[in-house]
Amino acid sequence: MKKYYFVVVIFFLILLHIPNVFAIEPIMITISNDMNKVIFDGKWSFMTEWKHSSLNTLSYDDGTIIELRTAWQGNFIYVFMDDINTDRWASGADRAVVCFDKNNDKNLTANADDYCFVNILSGKEPFTLQGGSALGFTSNFKKIPNPEGFVAVAGISNQNDRYTPVPHPGYEFRIPTDLVGRSADYGFYVEVYHSLSNKVYSWPPDLNLTTSLEIPSPSQWGDLVSPDNSLPEFPLPMLLLSLAIIPAIYFTKKSNLYK
Repeated sequence: MKKYYFVVVIFFLILLHIPNVFAIEPIMITISNDMNKVIFDGKWSFMTEWKHSSLNTLSYDDGTIIELRTAWQGNFIYVFMDDINTDRWASGADRAVVCFDKNNDKNLTANADDYCFVNILSGKEPFTLQGGSALGFTSNFKKIPNPEGFVAVAGISNQNDRYTPVPHPGYEFRIPTDLVGRSADYGFYVEVYHSLSNKVYSWPPDLNLTTSLEIPSPSQWGDLVSPDNSLPEFPLPMLLLSLAIIPAIYFTKKSNLYK
């Protein structure tokens, strides 16, 4: 009987430590043929700019709403965080962060397959973080050179915005799959930081971050899913090249039989 109670206690202790992300619906990313038309200026440059992308509306208790749009095309993942009802901001201090767990292994501490991309409002140079640092006060991330093709621009969205013409911050990202890999299921985390109120608005929500500089453990991140499994597939030019090589190899081997 004592052994039974011991097992029950251990079971409940494990339940208490399971991250809350298991109750969170994943973000579904879609393929798009229009992302190469995006003008990176931190806003809706024209009314249909981000139309062909997935939409997730992130709502918070204080009324803050962030329209999160995601898509992929070619060798890039595109993310737009439209902070639609924020009418007060601080240039150079407000920011947005996008993180990918390349292998979605949900480790307790960030390792080398975890990447975060930081986009600071109004002109500050964006930067890239990689897990694997031994320093706990940096959430086990270290700064690395920005990858080739990476773009992150923050600005003020206004009259062309799909949701409101009232000026507000917007954060656009183009993230190369050469760095984060091509996967049907990433670990995924995003946040927007309002420096004037010192508040972090994250997805997944309610992570009880202790400071504005903290990146939560990858074990608490949600999932970014390619539902049709298209993202990890070969890009079309590579696929066509592969299909062209196969007959060449076949006929080369066949001809060698008669030499």
